[in-house]
Amino acid sequence: MAFGLAFGVAAPGYGQIQNADVLNEPVDVSKYFENYENTFYFADELVSFNPETGKGTLKYKRYQYKTRQAFDNMLMKPDTVAANEFPETEYEASPELPFQIQFVSDRTIRLKMASGPQFNQPKESLMLIDGTAPNHPELWKSSKIKNGYQFESKHGRVEIISKPWHVKIYDENGKLLTSTLHNSDVQNTYTPVLPFSYVRRNSDYSRSFSPVFSLKPDEKIFGCGESFTQFNKRGQKVVLYTNDANGVQNETMYKPVPFYMSSRGYGVFMHTSSPITIDFGKYFNAANKMMLGDDVADLFFFLGEPKDILDEYTDLTGKAAMPPLWSFGFWMSRITYFSEKEGREVAKNLRKYEIPSDVIHFDTGWFDVDWRNNYEFASKRFDDPKKMMSDMKDDGFHVCLWQLPYFTPKNTLFNEIVDNGYAVKDKKGNIPYEDAVLDFTNPETIKWYQAKLKHLLDLGVSVFKVDFGEAAPFNGIYNNGKTGFYEHNLFPLRYNKAVAEITKKEKGYTLIWARSTWAGSQRYPLHWGGDAATTNTAMASTLRGGLSLGLSGFSFWSHDVGGFVTKSPENLYRRWTPFGMLSSHVRSHGEPPTEPWEYSKSFLKDFRKADNMRYELMPYIYAQAKQSSENGLPMMRALFVEHPEDAGSWLIDNEYLFGSSMLVAPLFEEETSRDVYLPEGTWIDYQTKKVYKGGWHTIEAGEVPIIVLVQNGTVIPHIKLAQSTKDMDWSKLSLKVYADENTETATGKVYLPNGKSLQELSVSKEDGSFTLDNNPLQEKTTFKIEWIK
Repeated sequence: MAFGLAFGVAAPGYGQIQNADVLNEPVDVSKYFENYENTFYFADELVSFNPETGKGTLKYKRYQYKTRQAFDNMLMKPDTVAANEFPETEYEASPELPFQIQFVSDRTIRLKMASGPQFNQPKESLMLIDGTAPNHPELWKSSKIKNGYQFESKHGRVEIISKPWHVKIYDENGKLLTSTLHNSDVQNTYTPVLPFSYVRRNSDYSRSFSPVFSLKPDEKIFGCGESFTQFNKRGQKVVLYTNDANGVQNETMYKPVPFYMSSRGYGVFMHTSSPITIDFGKYFNAANKMMLGDDVADLFFFLGEPKDILDEYTDLTGKAAMPPLWSFGFWMSRITYFSEKEGREVAKNLRKYEIPSDVIHFDTGWFDVDWRNNYEFASKRFDDPKKMMSDMKDDGFHVCLWQLPYFTPKNTLFNEIVDNGYAVKDKKGNIPYEDAVLDFTNPETIKWYQAKLKHLLDLGVSVFKVDFGEAAPFNGIYNNGKTGFYEHNLFPLRYNKAVAEITKKEKGYTLIWARSTWAGSQRYPLHWGGDAATTNTAMASTLRGGLSLGLSGFSFWSHDVGGFVTKSPENLYRRWTPFGMLSSHVRSHGEPPTEPWEYSKSFLKDFRKADNMRYELMPYIYAQAKQSSENGLPMMRALFVEHPEDAGSWLIDNEYLFGSSMLVAPLFEEETSRDVYLPEGTWIDYQTKKVYKGGWHTIEAGEVPIIVLVQNGTVIPHIKLAQSTKDMDWSKLSLKVYADENTETATGKVYLPNGKSLQELSVSKEDGSFTLDNNPLQEKTTFKIEWIK
């Protein structure tokens, strides 16, 4: 959401400049690990270990940076130091601290370490689906090896070397995937590299952990949430701190997620809500340095192919709920519709111009004062909001309303929130900002907040836009006794959860439209990509962000079609539209106009074609959504998720797979063709029907300005076009078979609204045509088969 709009009048936009020491600037904890005044404790040796319990003790050696001037350069190197505490008898110079290994599954390993006593460790974590992680040591066979211990499952092996201490993780074939770095591993370089360690800050004696693992040549890193920088994070420093990114073309993130995966066959979840900075070989290219704000390190490692890794990670932190069918329809919005009259006019025009659609969104202007969120429709501009929403529902439209968790001093609810203790406090018991920020660690706040939303749901609202959430006070004191150091990043998860749960309770489905996240937010779909500029580069960055979020456990994601910040140029909007239509969810939103009839007749026609394509593809979209939600897969997925054995697929960030079988290459510039990489196999153009083999091709877009190809041997279910999902006839579906002349069988999937399970479909060639092998929906749906060739 941009700033500077008042009743439709745009003002110059503002954004945050990094490293300016301003309010809510992202917290980069790497500075703690680079300050030579601090004390460092390097993990050195395993002094005790019980393989039956997985518990032991690690000794840490004390270091500080020493300096040396040479050839007019001031050089630094960590070196051992004596203890500086007094009395010497009372403090450990080389502390021995707890270390633990657990096994969540036969693919998931958990490593836990503490840098000191933990007197207030919560028993449950909001990030984990059940609050805690299971431990199944029986799935891993333990044995004693030379200088250490070994654990082995059918999917991998872990070695714990006692001295020098290492944890080495191998795949099922014995390939070393990654290993902790010990100080002895980095003595063959002049570069001062901190190994696996923790830091004690000289300023306040607080501690933060830095697990450091090896990186191998050619290793690639993906994930970390909705990151808009280069897709492969190798060689980057990534700050995981929820921030209003004010766009999609800088390094900050609305949706950081403390999870990443490696091309070598493992993924890592850093189980903390503290600020995190990860150096993926930026400073020293062989070291993956996870700098945690937390004084404990709690790491989960997942072994396998990308699909295995995502399945395991989302088994732990939660899989996305399956959204209702209508949410997959087109959402019409702008910033903003201000009245019932405007909303009804938009609904009328959507049907008049035959733009299939299911949702109308009222953004910041449905209150008496624009942006002043008080959960009440402006009485002078909305005559009867309940009847308006009822009428829209009859015509196939659901209503979405904007809101946010910040309350200005002039808000009619401000005093109630502050007086009742519903807001985050500062050290004195006041509020840290001029705005009151809801404190979702307080059960009474949630009860009050959900009551406000329930009233609107009762009126007929179907879904809420869960905007903002990135500015939880970092120095605030929360009701649970913690500061923003641990609550800032958790705020989006608590916020997402509060809205999703009241919606589920009152409506029977889980659905929000949210901007900010943390690990676990994927349980509460869906999220959209923030405030993109109206440019080609913003469109390309948007895709990178979506792909990265999908590789962080999120199945469903959307973006503002055409961009947000200014009126979208017609040519850009024309190309962005099919990209949106081939995303899990689709919404046109931003500076007005966004309505397709407000552009040229040719644009309106092209918009309609792209929208029609989506609605006819709804059985494919819905089935792929179901499969994605069950397996932790993204609807918009990187090519290597389906083709991990194809080396080229790991290099592509300007294409994606829409579901398992459709490859999409948007047009990011004003052209009619582009270079497209196809994984190994045969691919058939969805629009032109041309056939291509794997590799690089220059491909012309079809009538809809986008390139879409279907993997050979795929059945894509279609449905007769309707103007809303409410009016779709699921009793008659068309099965389009994409197969070349040499293909004898093809498969697909279908999932009916309110269906119990995903159904597999298969067809076989017989007498020159394809026939259905079996109809699993015999009493509910009939199929017409068409061979596309």
